[in-house]
Amino acid sequence: AALSPPSCCQQHSDEVCESCVVKTTLTAENAVEANKLSNNYKFGFKKWKSHVTARPWEDRSEIVKELYSDLNVIRGSGGSTVTCGNVLYLLLFGWWLSLLYVLVAAVMFVTIVGASYGWLCWDLAGYFLWPFGKVIQKVEVPKSRRALGTCEAGAEASGAGESSALLGGPVPRRWRPWCWADARYWQRAGAVAWLCLGYPALALAHGLVCVAAWLLVVLIPVAKLSARTAARVLLLPPERVLVRRLRMTEVPLEGEVILCCYRAVNPYYYKYAVDGINVFAVNLLPLVLVTLVLGYVDSHNHLTSSPIKFTLALLSIMPLSYYIGMAIASISAQSNFAVGAVVNATFGSITELTFYITALIKGSREGNRCYAEIVKSALTGTLVGCVLFVPGLCMVIGGIRHQEQRFNSRSAGVSSALLFLSVGGVFAPTLFSKVYGKLVCGECHNVTQNPLGHYLCHNCHFDLMENNGTLYYSHVQPLVYTVSLLLPAAYLIGLFFTLKTHSHIYDIHISDCHMPGHHHSAVVHWSRWRALVILLLSTLCMSACADLATEHISPILTNSTISQYFIGVTVLAMVPELPEIVNGIQFALQNNLSLSIEIGNCIAVQVCMLQIPILVLFTIFYPTNFTLVFSDLHVYASMFSVVLMNYIFMDGKCDYFQGTVLVMVYFILLAVYFFAPSPSGC
Repeated sequence: AALSPPSCCQQHSDEVCESCVVKTTLTAENAVEANKLSNNYKFGFKKWKSHVTARPWEDRSEIVKELYSDLNVIRGSGGSTVTCGNVLYLLLFGWWLSLLYVLVAAVMFVTIVGASYGWLCWDLAGYFLWPFGKVIQKVEVPKSRRALGTCEAGAEASGAGESSALLGGPVPRRWRPWCWADARYWQRAGAVAWLCLGYPALALAHGLVCVAAWLLVVLIPVAKLSARTAARVLLLPPERVLVRRLRMTEVPLEGEVILCCYRAVNPYYYKYAVDGINVFAVNLLPLVLVTLVLGYVDSHNHLTSSPIKFTLALLSIMPLSYYIGMAIASISAQSNFAVGAVVNATFGSITELTFYITALIKGSREGNRCYAEIVKSALTGTLVGCVLFVPGLCMVIGGIRHQEQRFNSRSAGVSSALLFLSVGGVFAPTLFSKVYGKLVCGECHNVTQNPLGHYLCHNCHFDLMENNGTLYYSHVQPLVYTVSLLLPAAYLIGLFFTLKTHSHIYDIHISDCHMPGHHHSAVVHWSRWRALVILLLSTLCMSACADLATEHISPILTNSTISQYFIGVTVLAMVPELPEIVNGIQFALQNNLSLSIEIGNCIAVQVCMLQIPILVLFTIFYPTNFTLVFSDLHVYASMFSVVLMNYIFMDGKCDYFQGTVLVMVYFILLAVYFFAPSPSGC
């Protein structure tokens, strides 16, 4: 889908696009994509950049088409093949692959019966040392060889002139020793020797190259090269494989081209997708399996330590968050508004809630208040990060390409008002406790040696449990429950306001113009049932990874010299939001800063109006150490962030300088958390 100006339909009648004059018009390839685009502008719905349907091939750019090519297309001269990426291939893979082919060729020559394969390996050794600008072809064996299958027939053919009618060049030398017919090829001793002695080692080597190159993403052309070689080239009869160098003066080749590679590195492969799934999410999926196996099989840490398991569990949350996001977007785009709203409300915050709830359960079982403080730090970190870091980073990156970016200040104002309301409601019990609570200090020293003089106290906090907790149970707890009911109600009112009564403030119109290339039927990547299954499986794996993360976070909390505040505010808060941050950056690069801002605002509002009330509700049924009373640092950081964000967003336009201000303030707050002492109870 693309953002288009109101004049998108000037080539059609004025009656068709009368509304385009006053609305921002979005053009979509099909109805499903149009529904997804519309959902992106709905408050409370997950914003998703990637397509949920397959884009028409003719609508894609030449750069993207090249990503999905099979490396069998011969292009015109594109300059020298000596590039940094090709040299990198030589250093990483080329030299030892070539050496391996030479060794296998020697082995096949020793077997005598496999000499034809020895010549093939010798040719491929030169090819894989530097495959760029060369071509591997599948050629036809002369009919006289197929019919007779004898060396005499080969002699007759050579007597007629040892040249190939297809290629105009000499017959490869590996055709000369052997005169086998294709029909009896696999029954010969040479094929048996090849499959037993040569092919396994080469297939294993190409498999390793394929995996390594695929994981590096930019080297995916090398992965395709190796996969096609192992799956096809090495399984062809040697007399049907021809390796040659392309020259500008040569006529077009008539034989079937199997491999033709020009570049080993393509930086645009970050756009590559497999069945609609980004290549990075595909590469990180095995990490989830490794994490689950190590976490539950090696429960006594015989193979790895707790910090490694914690790191793996945290990294596994990133691809799972991506799969959950894409599943939600796919279901919402293929369903009506009610189903989409239910799915977004139910699973929109599932990533964070699974971690918070498992951490609270573990803290309750161990009687450790530190887990509750970590959860509060993560909640605050998510709020501050989504208010400052996410929009600030999008402004900076988008501002590099666009000098000034504009956004819908009216819709941003709705989110800002809800943020003010939610922050005030969340921190109301904290302010109440500081007004009416009793200040208790762990240790005090008289600095003047006078009983009436000045005292220096440490580890001070407001005690709410004085007189058997009368203040907390009679005043603070009812306030917490009241706030926890009012905040979700305010969220529902915000949904009704933005989606029903005042939906016009988003100023969005999905064009139904029949533009060329935009009338295709939808071919969805994931059907509704498939997306639902992936959503449930990802949620289940997310719960397991969150359980492992909380299980192995204890050594980090007890042995680390870094403040627990900092760990919660940074790592635990922002890692699950990385897919959302990437979506925001992509929107900003397309000069659609409104969605970038909405991503951060929507997450921040959901933290205060949905996640925290759900945690309070959870503590009613499963008592934990979680109370809605935050430290002063959390209160000041959150309120200052919301005020600053509203000041920046007042005029509806921004540039990279304003984004830099937001990012710098965020890093200043991180420095404060880094040097802050650990919370009481840790």
